[in-house]
Amino acid sequence: MNMVILAVRKCIMWAIIAGLLLSCAREKRPEGILNEEEMVKVLIDIHLTEGFVQALPIPYDSSKKLYPVLEKEIFEKHEISDSLYLQSLQYYLRDAIKMEELYARTIDSLTLYEKKIDQAARQ
Repeated sequence: MNMVILAVRKCIMWAIIAGLLLSCAREKRPEGILNEEEMVKVLIDIHLTEGFVQALPIPYDSSKKLYPVLEKEIFEKHEISDSLYLQSLQYYLRDAIKMEELYARTIDSLTLYEKKIDQAARQ
């Protein structure tokens, strides 16, 4: 009887482990969503543009009108629509870990960009 209980417990344990592993598997990115690399490139440009607009010596109301124009140029540069960007953003926001990874890559790229600008300014 003891052997039967141990066997059942072992089966239950393996079933739980298998379930956990399967539930942790990342879902495949649906069609119509930017891949991670494309998303990072768009996020970099979005943040550079936001910083640029904020640094301009213009009233806040003017910057609120300017930003959408520049944002549209970002989408044209990357050949995407604003709705594709928003759908992709919403998709990645559902997975906090993935979004954190994307933003870590974005921040790393922005930091490198800033260092290059600083080095060029010193020369």
